[in-house]
Amino acid sequence: MAYDIVLKRIYQPVDAEDGARVLVDRLWPRGKRRESLALTDWYRDASPSPTLRRQYHLGEISPDVFSARYRGELREAPENLIPLMRHARQGRLTLLSAARDLEGSHLLLLRNAILQALSEEDAADHEPSSPPCYAPQFKDTPPPEA
Repeated sequence: MAYDIVLKRIYQPVDAEDGARVLVDRLWPRGKRRESLALTDWYRDASPSPTLRRQYHLGEISPDVFSARYRGELREAPENLIPLMRHARQGRLTLLSAARDLEGSHLLLLRNAILQALSEEDAADHEPSSPPCYAPQFKDTPPPEA
């Protein structure tokens, strides 16, 4: 199934086509009032840890190291993706951030992690949950006595 997950800056105007609007930053965006954002949710748990975010913004780690560590954080806590996966299953999910460069931010990595988790969950749904029933071959056998 194809899922529609869009990346958008929190400072861009609200659009009727946004679907579920979820802010996935640890920090509240400067100069924005909650009422003006039309948020479905502010979900901090899927954003990079404060330590990782600080190291990246101070230039202590490279973008490649940041990406690898953030993907590791998402792998270590897959339950953090579940609320976002629910929104994505219901229709368009718009991931919001105050970052200036969305393609260089954590949003692209988060979107990929959500899509991967949805894909794995969908694939698991196609596997049989139990072995086939063999009842017809035992139809003449009396039930066990208790």
